[in-house]
Amino acid sequence: MLTIHKIDTQSKTDVNQFVDLPYRLYAGHQQWVPPPKVDARMFLNREKHPFYEHSTADFFIAKQDNCVVGRIAALENRRFNDYRGTKQAQFYLFECEDDQEVANALFTRVFEWAERRGLDTVVGPKGFSPFDGYGIQVEGFEHRQMMTMMNYNYEYYPRLVRNLGFEKKVDFVSCYISPPDYRLPDRVYRIIERVEQRGNLRVLPLRNKRDLRAWAPSIGAAYNKAFVNNWEYYPLTEREIDFVLETIMLVANPRLLKLILHESEVVGFLFAFPDISAALQRAKGRLLPFGIFDMLLEMRRTKWVSLNGVGILTKFQGQGGNALLYSEIEKTLQDFEFTHADITQVAESATQMRNDLENLGARPYKNHRVYARKV
Repeated sequence: MLTIHKIDTQSKTDVNQFVDLPYRLYAGHQQWVPPPKVDARMFLNREKHPFYEHSTADFFIAKQDNCVVGRIAALENRRFNDYRGTKQAQFYLFECEDDQEVANALFTRVFEWAERRGLDTVVGPKGFSPFDGYGIQVEGFEHRQMMTMMNYNYEYYPRLVRNLGFEKKVDFVSCYISPPDYRLPDRVYRIIERVEQRGNLRVLPLRNKRDLRAWAPSIGAAYNKAFVNNWEYYPLTEREIDFVLETIMLVANPRLLKLILHESEVVGFLFAFPDISAALQRAKGRLLPFGIFDMLLEMRRTKWVSLNGVGILTKFQGQGGNALLYSEIEKTLQDFEFTHADITQVAESATQMRNDLENLGARPYKNHRVYARKV
């Protein structure tokens, strides 16, 4: 018999049932990267996760013969809805066996949940912040997930949601770069020379995590200005920005994080992260006792890098800002001798950036699709 249970987030047993499902579904899968369970549980922590300071979420599991066979989260991001003037619910953390009946039952609870709150559309997968990764994977299943910066799922997932009446909302495309193929045209170097001569824009490499913390408020302010035209944008709170920065501290090499300054104001940034996917797979969700040490070693030996966080204020894009960003990508690949790079999840609505990247040698190799359906 199939039943749907709402998770009591104060119950350790309930939380563990919700969190543990993907570790069973993807056990031994070569391309799935298990998140640390401490991070997975944080989504359900109403006291510590900053999302709950302005919004709400509930979690559901599907059980068949007392075995968990599916799960889903329903979110109301009030800050997003207020900013965008929408009545949107989100689904996230959807995992399911290849069983349409289970998927139908889970989403029925989400639709009912949304309707009770006066929301008219369900969109997803869309997480607790813009840094949680978007969409159901629809292309590139043969490639390993880039850490936990994006989702990975079986190929049947798109079918399950399409059969429920969901339609494409937007795609997030990840691009692959082979450093020997990444070449800036001569005109880009000429633009950079003019920028340097004018002296109105400069690149500031961060030296250590102390620098990252010191610049955190300015980085957050720049983020809240740089992506205002993006489909997924809403202004993050100070607590949300602090939460994200603290989360990435473990995997951040500050020398791979660079800021673009106009005088003393942050107007752009390039965040690159060494790929520790292999260490996360070995840890199987456990950081202790050896997981953290293994991750630190993997940061030094990996040949993959994720470029996840590339942006510049619109007013500076025509003043050489984009050229500086693309040049810093080239320097990152060369200086650190990476042999593979992933530009992680660029929205298809960011047409200029996508065109620029493909002209510079990046090629699309993964695609994640966000779906929407009226309640």
